[in-house]
Amino acid sequence: MSQQQKQNWFARHKVLTGAGALVVVIAIGGALAGGGGDDDKDKSKDTVAQGATSGGGSKSGDKGGDKGGDKGGDRPKAEPAIGGDGTFQVGSDVKPGTYMSTDNTDGMCYWERAKDSSGETDSLIANDNVMGNAYVTIKASDKIFKSNGCHGWTAVPAKASGTPKSGVDGNGGMYRIGADIAPGTYKSTGNANDATCYWERSKDALHGIDSIIANENVSGNGVVTIAAGDGYFKTNGCKNWKKTS
Repeated sequence: MSQQQKQNWFARHKVLTGAGALVVVIAIGGALAGGGGDDDKDKSKDTVAQGATSGGGSKSGDKGGDKGGDKGGDRPKAEPAIGGDGTFQVGSDVKPGTYMSTDNTDGMCYWERAKDSSGETDSLIANDNVMGNAYVTIKASDKIFKSNGCHGWTAVPAKASGTPKSGVDGNGGMYRIGADIAPGTYKSTGNANDATCYWERSKDALHGIDSIIANENVSGNGVVTIAAGDGYFKTNGCKNWKKTS
């Protein structure tokens, strides 16, 4: 397992609490966490990305997950504010704010927020290996944003807007509540019994431990209620989610 993959294990398999956390820690044999450190200490309000549009990534397509899943709300095309490959200095190369990258279907997209350019593990604030769509908020206090193998990153507005859907691709990555997916109760049926289906409700796109509202590794059927006050819903390795109420 590469260093980046080890660092990011928890980013894709964060556990809820207590006994569940203990089981997963034992299972991975001490893999390093993918983020959450410094964001748990910094509660300052972020600046909205300059040049934000009403949504959307630079590329489109129905990829990932089982066929028939909806990729989320309608996203008008916009010019990427950040390239999909490179290391960017926050403030000069990239402005603080929230960005999205869509349709990363090969599992090779990796991003990283860092507090310095040393490249050492301790410099990591948060990171993720992306399948499908991704959102990330870059704070003014961040120093470095790194992106490898991703589609370009487009700035998004502070307030979610669009035409949210009532069904999404179970392997589609992150969906923004009110823009890509509507609040409500959703069901995913027929998942394998190996708990490779993972979902997460989060309050923001900082990707820290404190960002997580709830999450689960699912075997068989999965049911989750997404609240109107949630920020994002993340799903990987699942069958498609359909709204039931």
